[in-house]
Amino acid sequence: MGDLLPTSGPLAITGWSAVNALGTSRAAISESLYGGASGLRSCPLELPFTTFCGTVGDEMPPLPSKYQDYECRQARLALGIYQGVSSAVDTALKKWGNARVALILATSTGGIAETETALQVHRRKGHFPAHFQMERQHNFYAHCRFLKMTSGIGGPSFVISTACSSSTKVFASARRMIAADVVDAVLVGGIDSLCLTTLHGFHSLGILSDQRCKPFSGERKGLSIGEGGALLLLEREGESAVSLLGCAETSDAHHMSSPHPEGLGAILAMKQALEESGLSPQEIGHINAHGTGTLHNDASEARAVAEVFGRHVPVVSTKGYTGHMLGAAGATEAVFACMALEDQRIPKSLGADPVDEAIEMQVNQKQQERVLKTVASNSFGFGGSNACAVFGANS
Repeated sequence: MGDLLPTSGPLAITGWSAVNALGTSRAAISESLYGGASGLRSCPLELPFTTFCGTVGDEMPPLPSKYQDYECRQARLALGIYQGVSSAVDTALKKWGNARVALILATSTGGIAETETALQVHRRKGHFPAHFQMERQHNFYAHCRFLKMTSGIGGPSFVISTACSSSTKVFASARRMIAADVVDAVLVGGIDSLCLTTLHGFHSLGILSDQRCKPFSGERKGLSIGEGGALLLLEREGESAVSLLGCAETSDAHHMSSPHPEGLGAILAMKQALEESGLSPQEIGHINAHGTGTLHNDASEARAVAEVFGRHVPVVSTKGYTGHMLGAAGATEAVFACMALEDQRIPKSLGADPVDEAIEMQVNQKQQERVLKTVASNSFGFGGSNACAVFGANS
């Protein structure tokens, strides 16, 4: 793959923003992340079973009147996240020109939540709400179109939806687009909102926990769902504290929902990401794992990480803080990787105690302050869709 497609060198990350269960600002997210405080709460949606969710606690304000056709929670989250990176995007647009800046988003649920609400109205009244438009609220591309209009980005734009690997794969697409000289900068990210379809779906698979998720713990019972998202601005060159060094994608197609038991695709993704970054396994200082808290995922990923990195690298799953944000997980965890590099701190893997004795890797159980030069971030989705991104500090 690397021999057939162009690859860019390190890409400067000149801005990022995130909204999740830990907060809607860097300060709030940092305080909870390094303070070891979970954002998982009792699910606010009406369900016939018990579970915890990483809901965004702060109310997202409604869209400006000129964008009312796109009004829904997904778009509100998108706007709230974008506001945190808008100044960096404006600078990039002036630097490169509107047509030389692209937008690549990821999602797993899109606007399903708004459609669920519209269907409930239809059942009661026999018609959909007057404001509801499938192509403006439900459609996966709707929120990409909305952000493109809001930001003024004039380059190519599209959405990736490959389940839980979606918003790590955006980095690979952005690298190819810049390497091919289509654009000079790409705003990438992922956004997902809480919906009943997802919660019932994971419950039917028997992998939704009835307690706060406990990734890599011997007591883990399944995952917790989260909502929110993150956006990161990648540029061909620019002043930044962190760069994207490499990204790789693989597919093992082992099963529709279960991971490959030996982590075959995950191993290949991590090895190829290292190769593209020009790094050895020993040069990675920290791994943000996919770590969902399910029995099979954690066991498979642990075997894969141990195969590639051995036991010397501190591994953390941040899903104990935010829940599994599905199509937004990769971008959110990329932000956590950037924070680790900027702050030179590794958070503890919340909920991991007691660590599963069968896991043969170093699960980080205590916050560490240490010299960090590189962080790898894993995302593994249904259907055997795997991705790994590597980030480095610019020192």
